[in-house]
Parts: sequence; C-alpha cells; structure tokens
Amino acid sequence: MAAVAVVDAFSSTDPVAEGLLELIKPAIHQLDLHVHSVRESQVELREHIDNLATELFRINEHQKIALDLDPYVKKLLNARRRVVLVNNILQNAQERLRRLNHNVAKETARRKTMLEASGVFTPRSPSKP
Repeated sequence: MAAVAVVDAFSSTDPVAEGLLELIKPAIHQLDLHVHSVRESQVELREHIDNLATELFRINEHQKIALDLDPYVKKLLNARRRVVLVNNILQNAQERLRRLNHNVAKETARRKTMLEASGVFTPRSPSKP
C-alpha cells in the first residue's frame, strides 16, 4: 500500500505517463498486498514453529522413556530457518518494488516538467476532459 501512495503523489498530465502509471499501479498495489500477507503468514508460521519446538523439548525432558525427538526438532528448526530466509527475500523484493515505483513516479514527473518547459505540452485542469 505504501508503494501506491508514492505513485499517487506524482499525478501527471502527460497522457503517456498517466497511462503507464494506471497500467502499473494496480499490479504494484496487488503485489504489495500479497507480499504483506505472505510476510504476516510467515511471522505466524515462525511463531508456531518456535512454540512447537519448545513443546517438543519440554515433552522430551519429562518423558521417562527416552524418545529421540532431536531429529524432529532439527527439522523444525531447519523449517524455521527457511521461513526466515524466504521472509528476507520477500523484504528485499518489496524494497526493490518500492524503489521501482519511486523511480517511475520520478521519471514521470521529470518528463512532465520537460514537456511543460519545451512548450509542447500545456497542463490542463483535472476537471476538464
């Protein structure tokens, strides 16, 4: 959602830039929502894995018969490590998406300024078609 706010801040009157922004904005918004949702799910999953590992350690300590739960605990910790790794990848992808969105907005504003300065394009009011 933060990525869309950056695009909205640079409303342009250049039809090509507006078209490009209108084409990209829904995809960026949807991708941002999905990344946010996945990150929340991974935080929950990591918490569940931690709770389960703690519970397995507690069960193992209180068992009179020695059960070898260590392989299962190691698998859980390995799964947790992978979840953290994927979360970091998603954070990096979201940051790249934010920068891309910012660069598109900046380029749009730059082109609008160039067109207005060259006299080729005159700004119109948003209420006029």
